[in-house]
Amino acid sequence: MSDRFDWNRPELGDEDGKDGAEANVDEPTGGWPEEDESGWPTPSQPWQQPEYGDTPRTYEPEEHGYRRREELLAAEAEADRYAHRSRDPLARLFPGIPRGVRVTLDWILTIAGAILIVLALKQWVVNPYRIPSSSMEPALNCAKPAAGCLGDSSDRVLACRICLDFAAPSRGDIVVFNTPSEAASKCGEGGTFVKRVIGLPGETLREDDRGFIWVRRPGSIKFVKLKESYIPAQDRLSDNAHFSETWKVPPGDYFMMGDNRSESCDSRTWGAVPRGKLIGIVFFVYWPPDRIGFR
Repeated sequence: MSDRFDWNRPELGDEDGKDGAEANVDEPTGGWPEEDESGWPTPSQPWQQPEYGDTPRTYEPEEHGYRRREELLAAEAEADRYAHRSRDPLARLFPGIPRGVRVTLDWILTIAGAILIVLALKQWVVNPYRIPSSSMEPALNCAKPAAGCLGDSSDRVLACRICLDFAAPSRGDIVVFNTPSEAASKCGEGGTFVKRVIGLPGETLREDDRGFIWVRRPGSIKFVKLKESYIPAQDRLSDNAHFSETWKVPPGDYFMMGDNRSESCDSRTWGAVPRGKLIGIVFFVYWPPDRIGFR
């Protein structure tokens, strides 16, 4: 056995070889290695999660719905600006005026617009009326204790003005109209009346001695009895002032009569009504509640 203790020491020159071998290994310069089989992120590569049977996939923030804080704030600010523009159009027109003034202007414009809409509807579309007399009983009621009235309150009706722009009134329609000048002198009142269309332009009408109306159309020589189911049988004989009379309706005019013949001052007394004086066709009763319905 040798007494030398350096038997396992490398030979002279081995240290140099070792240093040379180690010099061939690239030392990391700091941080993470460029490639890592574990999938952990490196400075030059975003984190990847391996997928089964596929290559690792890079996760981008947008894929999970994440957005940068600056982008979120900018989107919220844009949404607020859009909502502000849609809620307050006056702010776009007058951006410099105080909010209280804008609110006041908004109320003024809203009320004025509602008034204009109502006026436009009354002028061209639909107009409300109240039935003041019993001339159209029982189709349209007036209020007791006035003579001949059957209701506890007067009917409120709607008259379609625009309907006359599309078609002429038909026989049997209840029409609101401005009376001719003779109505005021012969009936003691004029203005706006509501009656039923009985005779059309060019026709000849006759009332017999039982209160029935007979109609002869233009070009015909035969009178045809008019069916008036809206008049109670007992009311036909209550007014005999116009029995056996005949009336000729001028072209463009309409012959108006009330359903309650004994309480109606109508075309039998003051003549036919020109088309230009017709206002609208009554089509609906909106008051009182127990009378609501179409007419």
